[in-house]
Amino acid sequence: MPEKAHRSSAGTVLAFDFGLQRIGVAVGESELGTAHALPVLVAVTQLGRMTAIERLLKEWKPALLVVGRPLGEDGAAHEMTRRAERFARQLNGRFRLPVELVDERYSSVEVESRVRAAYGARKAATLARGKALDSQAAQLVLEQYFDGRQAP
Repeated sequence: MPEKAHRSSAGTVLAFDFGLQRIGVAVGESELGTAHALPVLVAVTQLGRMTAIERLLKEWKPALLVVGRPLGEDGAAHEMTRRAERFARQLNGRFRLPVELVDERYSSVEVESRVRAAYGARKAATLARGKALDSQAAQLVLEQYFDGRQAP
């Protein structure tokens, strides 16, 4: 399992919404608790994914990585849960950075709802086809991480 970061870690945080063909990415600043989406990583191979992530790490120099952990509505793990957890372990092992897993059960639904509210149904459908929602899901995961840190 990835290292658990100390919840008071300061600095830049990168978040990932893992997918088999695309990985949504967001960056945030833990002291401010802010997050914003970055361009989606499109890499089918393991090497391609890790090379793209290495470039992001060099650019942003994060103190912590956050990975969305997909679960079923009932909280049960499934195949994508195991794949996301494996991805988190790989990040920790390869880059030697602490990694936190965040429950992302309803992130896709929330992102679609936010986009519909902001842009309307037609634009939301266009964004979904353009894959922009993956990084917005990563942004939401990072916001959830920041919100969870402040909970008592």
